[in-house]
Amino acid sequence: MEALKKEIAACRICEPFLEAGCRPVVSFSEKSKVIIIGQAPGRRVHESGIPWDDKSGENLRAWLGVDAATFYDPDIFAIVPMGFCYPGTGKSGDLPPRKECAPQWHSRILAGLQEVQLTLLIGQYAQRQYLGENSKKNLTETVRCFQDYLPQYFPLPHPSPRNNIWKRKNPWFETDLLPLLKERIKLLIP
Repeated sequence: MEALKKEIAACRICEPFLEAGCRPVVSFSEKSKVIIIGQAPGRRVHESGIPWDDKSGENLRAWLGVDAATFYDPDIFAIVPMGFCYPGTGKSGDLPPRKECAPQWHSRILAGLQEVQLTLLIGQYAQRQYLGENSKKNLTETVRCFQDYLPQYFPLPHPSPRNNIWKRKNPWFETDLLPLLKERIKLLIP
């Protein structure tokens, strides 16, 4: 796994398309219990090199009911986004994750994770990749039907503060889904 991490750190496959350059941000160990598959690092994460080192990360940790020390323990959480590098800024926020990363790296990483018991699919890119035709008509319906994907997958919206409007329109997310998510996570933490 250490050799794979070094290979990922040296990856430059999509460098010509990245305005801020390459800085792959991932975290995992062969003992990881939960995989977090999100979109791609934002600008702040690109600068710090620490996954989910922003307000979205704070929100995600609150959703999971874990502190930062637990979240950043690779023996508990593997953080493997769809795109490993910051894709740049578009008209309405960050650009989508680059399409090169997941096919290049995911299968190799996942093959080395021996103790995974749950995969969190955060956002539409991860859900499309891993749920495929089993996804519902949109993200909201996929997340609402989260129990259809258990015990392997747990689909979630992106925890960005920009999604506060979505959360207000879907109160079931906080009342019905989050308590069950926290319960599942608690069972997986030693």
